[in-house]
Amino acid sequence: MNAHTDFETLSFPYLTSHPCPHVLRLAFGGFSVDVVSNDGELINWLGGYFKDFHRDAGPAHSLVTAIECAAPELALKYSLKDPEPGKTKIKEEWAAFADGRAVRKRLTGMVFLFGEGRNLALGPCRENPNQVVNFINNRFIEHRLNEGCLLGHAAGVAWKGNGFALAGFSGMGKSTLALHMMNLGLDFVSNDRVMIGNTGGKLMLYGVPKAPRVNPGTVLNNENLAPVMPEADRLAFKDLPRDQLWTLEHKYDAFIDECFGEGRFVLEAQMKGLVILNWNRDQQGLTVAKVDIDARRDLLPAFMKSTGLFYDSNHDMPIPDFSEAAYVEALKATTVFEVTGGTDFLGAAAELVALLRG
Repeated sequence: MNAHTDFETLSFPYLTSHPCPHVLRLAFGGFSVDVVSNDGELINWLGGYFKDFHRDAGPAHSLVTAIECAAPELALKYSLKDPEPGKTKIKEEWAAFADGRAVRKRLTGMVFLFGEGRNLALGPCRENPNQVVNFINNRFIEHRLNEGCLLGHAAGVAWKGNGFALAGFSGMGKSTLALHMMNLGLDFVSNDRVMIGNTGGKLMLYGVPKAPRVNPGTVLNNENLAPVMPEADRLAFKDLPRDQLWTLEHKYDAFIDECFGEGRFVLEAQMKGLVILNWNRDQQGLTVAKVDIDARRDLLPAFMKSTGLFYDSNHDMPIPDFSEAAYVEALKATTVFEVTGGTDFLGAAAELVALLRG
């Protein structure tokens, strides 16, 4: 703990020397965010990214300040964050101070300060706008978690206000499946993170306003995603073997309105099911079966997601319960499906869409 420093001391030199006249007003459902910056180009880029979520003037629940500057060197003693399960590269380090936390991205030098409702991004923001996007979205996630929601590692789709969360163990293709289900008329709720919580006696599914990042194999096998891939890439990738396409590390942002039309990105739905992908490219056939998640807790790690470094609990409230038992209890209010057999996106999309519409 860097107990002898605080948010004001760390932020004061940057806030006073970098006026922030540029403003972007956003609304994610009932949660509003103002983003201010010293850099008009950054605000214009963020405005384009969040074009489905602009709002008119008015008070905001959260303020995020993004200051374009050189990578800051703050008087903090950082600790390394262990890599995600299955990964080896250490990407982040963090430090706690008297009234908040700092997270530093080791590759880009970006630093994020937050605590007690204050949020500041410092560094080469214009070169790393997606890190600013994630910081903004984490304020929304934090808000939902502090309301009592649980965080899930899943995509989300919806039909007339009812939704499925699509989870899966690493590399199962949950986002690819979600986009195939959109081809059949569903709306998009979220790409990689969802929050679930009981509201008015209903289990609700909340999404995050982040465009899906898709790989070449996903694009080449979904004609609605054609706008995201340059023709040169299409020519380079179209004849690659399936296994090579599956593992190719080359991502594109797929903006929902550009690929599927206006009004198809919604951020909430009543949760009618959790779908857990547990299939295998080397198998045949496809089975979608209901499971009792209390009896099949081995499937829970595919959905449960730790809150991570960017979550700051509401210190005026009890610490939320993010235990396995809490997830099991929440999921009793919906149906859990396990998908096994071979990796069949078209077959799974058709069967799951029929279940959701039924």
